[in-house]
Amino acid sequence: MVGHPLPVGMVLMNVIGKVAQTAAALWILNVWFNRFNKDTGYRGGDATNMVEEFEEYGLSKNTMYAVGATKVTLASLMLIGHRVPKLVQPASAGLAVLMLGAIGMHVKVKDPLKRSLPAISVLCLAALSAALNGANGKKA
Repeated sequence: MVGHPLPVGMVLMNVIGKVAQTAAALWILNVWFNRFNKDTGYRGGDATNMVEEFEEYGLSKNTMYAVGATKVTLASLMLIGHRVPKLVQPASAGLAVLMLGAIGMHVKVKDPLKRSLPAISVLCLAALSAALNGANGKKA
């Protein structure tokens, strides 16, 4: 017996959730692996790389590595979540919380809004991923 197809709206929400999940995760991995030592124009204060950016915020190198490891782990769990759906919501929510902290750091050093746009974008993607991928870990 063939099951009932999902309503178009549910399918669309599922697709948006998966795109947000993937985009947020890949964005974080790009920042921490490909752009770590690059001046992106979005760094806090006058920083030209990740180490300088954390110094601008008054944070230690150890804090930078802890934040980076946490973000990379959460991003990796979000990608693994395509196969293990129950990982997506907590990993996405955790990343969203860290992005709130990143936005707070930009505010702390009085950056113009433009410099916070990547963090705001990842926050929105991670929040969408957490909301649309649901708490039950079921595949649609």
